[in-house]
Amino acid sequence: MHIGFDISQTGSGKAGCGYFAHAMIQAMLELKPEHHYSLFPSFGDFYFDAKMPARNPYSGQDVHYGPRHFSRETASAFWSGSDVDASLDKPDIIHANNFWCPTQLEFIRLIYTFYDMGFAVDPDGTTEPSRVGCFDGVFRSAIAADWVVAISESSREHYLAVFPHFPVDRIRVIYPCSRFADSIVMGKRPKALDDVPIGGYWLNVGTIEPRKNQRRLVEAYARYLVLGGEPMPLVFAGGKGWLMEDFQKHLSELGIDAHIVMTGYVSDDELIWLYRNCYANLYPSLFEGFGLPVLEGMQFGAPTLTSNSTLIPEVAGNTAILLDPKDIEAWAQAMLRLAANKLERDQLSTAELE
Repeated sequence: MHIGFDISQTGSGKAGCGYFAHAMIQAMLELKPEHHYSLFPSFGDFYFDAKMPARNPYSGQDVHYGPRHFSRETASAFWSGSDVDASLDKPDIIHANNFWCPTQLEFIRLIYTFYDMGFAVDPDGTTEPSRVGCFDGVFRSAIAADWVVAISESSREHYLAVFPHFPVDRIRVIYPCSRFADSIVMGKRPKALDDVPIGGYWLNVGTIEPRKNQRRLVEAYARYLVLGGEPMPLVFAGGKGWLMEDFQKHLSELGIDAHIVMTGYVSDDELIWLYRNCYANLYPSLFEGFGLPVLEGMQFGAPTLTSNSTLIPEVAGNTAILLDPKDIEAWAQAMLRLAANKLERDQLSTAELE
């Protein structure tokens, strides 16, 4: 079989969607090496990563890289063409992973990965171009896709509620997995935490953007400090997203900027260290299709406080403290209680590892 696969979000700055696509293609190449693979470093006219490597980072006996585009304009022109089937050497299947969805395929079967519809549930949490692009892709998938892969049961149910015409038997849940195969590796301390003691910091992992709810988290942290909570620093591990340009100003207004550590984007080794050595992993996201930082943190025994909304309880089960992501006081009180009760903290960690 000739399989075309969208790897456009798997570059060096990848986040959750990119890690899902990365894990999928790695597993396919390992489990089914006999197929012919065409990997697309650019895919469609919505998402474009100018830093994608020029050479194929995935190896296999019959794995090819391309077509490679060096600008958004040339990628858009190619993928909007009327004869994409022939231009791609007519793969049997194309697997779309970055929200964009082709509708002009004549002979190629299309598999579409659906992550979530947070852009529609909370439109203020994203930019208008991103919101329009995501909705356009998801809408077109409901018309053109032969099969849809949802990353959680909650995502599947939401998709079918919005597009009730889509055949129920053609959408299947395939859960993401942790990117980390080795659960005993110790990781590497980020330089930004050179002066922070092991077990002496709160952790938040994820892109700094409205949907991840870091604004309310720092307000809860400020409240926690006012109430006499131990002044462990709050560490943010993640790149800058959109609509959070005033985040640093907000920290200053709360009077907590001296207690905040911003690491920026971290390596896998550094992230493992952060999970393994935090006092607790705080993940108050407003909307998730899955929530990899919850799963990955638990893999390394990070006690977890997270949202009780959308899919996250499906991931966390009964081994995390679940809270309303909009209830600042509840988060502050939970942090106070956990900081004062190391036994409860250690019990959470043990339960996750079991």
